[in-house]
Formats: sequence, C-alpha cells, structure tokens
Amino acid sequence: MNQTSHGWALVVDDHPLFCDALELTLKSVADFSAVKTADSLENALKLLEGNEAPSLVILDLNLPDVNGLDGLIRLKRQTEKTPVIIVSSMTDNAIISGAIVAGAAGFVPKHSPRAVFKEAIEHIGRNEVYKPAGFVESNASNERDDTVSRLSSLTNQQARILELICEGKLNKQIAYDLTIAETTVKAHVTAIMRKLGVQSRTQAVLVAQNARFASVLPTSM
Repeated sequence: MNQTSHGWALVVDDHPLFCDALELTLKSVADFSAVKTADSLENALKLLEGNEAPSLVILDLNLPDVNGLDGLIRLKRQTEKTPVIIVSSMTDNAIISGAIVAGAAGFVPKHSPRAVFKEAIEHIGRNEVYKPAGFVESNASNERDDTVSRLSSLTNQQARILELICEGKLNKQIAYDLTIAETTVKAHVTAIMRKLGVQSRTQAVLVAQNARFASVLPTSM
C-alpha cells in the first residue's frame, strides 16, 4: 500500500455528511497525511492545481457540475498517475464497467462498510483494479466502453477543443478562445476524429454525447 501511504487524499462529493463520513473512513483505514474535500468537480480541479498530486482520489459520479463519466475523464487527465476510486449509489454493471474503462482504479458502492474501502485501497496498492462483489463482466457494453476508452485517450487540449465543437464553435472561434493558431486547431480536430474513429465533426459530437450518462444509466433516477 506504499503508493497510498503518507500522501494526501481528496474526496469529491457534494453531500456534506457523506463527505465527512468518507474523510473519517479514509483516516481510519489508511495512513494519509491529510484528507481534503471538494463539493464539485471544478472545486476539485482548482484544489489540484495548487497542490502536489494526491495519493488517492475518491469521486462521486453524481455531482452538480458533472455529466456522466466526463468528471472522471477530466480528473484523470489532470492527475494521470493518481488512482481514483469511484463511490456511487448507482451500481449497475454497465456503470462500473464504464468507470473502469474511463480510468477508475476501483469502484465502491456508496454505503459500503469501512472494511470494503480498506480492501479497495489494498487492491490499488498492489496495482490491481478493485471491482465490487457482485460485479459481472459482460460483453453487452463493449461498444459503449470502446467509446469511453476513445474519449479517455484525448489529450487535455483535444478534450477542450471537442467541448467547444460540441458547443457549435467553428475552428476560427476555437482558435480565438484558446489563443492558438487556426492551423493548430485543424490539426487537433483531425487527431480527435482519428482517435474517435469518425469522419466528421458531427459524428464526433454524437460520440461525445453517447458517452454521457443517458446511454449508461437506468431511465429512472
């Protein structure tokens, strides 16, 4: 468990009571120098900018400023080497599978006892991915998982450009927003389409939209 000892941990959850409970849990099951909390993805990203990378991140999928697996993907881009454990009350196999494909080091059902969190952290310390009891590998979600994997392969700049494409912006507008040359934007767009396996900007937007929660979650939430 060396890689998760002594360093600090970050809990990202918008429910204060659960955030406090997770903080106490982490302090009781692992040797972290500090446990910091954030109530949104944006606040978490800001916190990461001014600090050394944490040893572990605990992330709730259902945040007010996050759309599906986007939060995990964005967090992994900023803290590439930091293991992220997803903690969620939504434990459908498709969600767990998608989170792991998107880069999660583990998935723990939200109201699990401390022993489960301890087990998950020990798995991660051995460079293993922690999957909850009852998780069943399935071929049914292969197509969606492939989409998530492709989106996860984008660089920070490519991901930002794809976001702007999804907002309907043209290359010239994107170049202005990001203060880069239009030729650079064109090169990134070409690389984005290649990574996503699409032939047009419209198809790239559809891929991005299909990877969001609408295609993963049950219809009633």
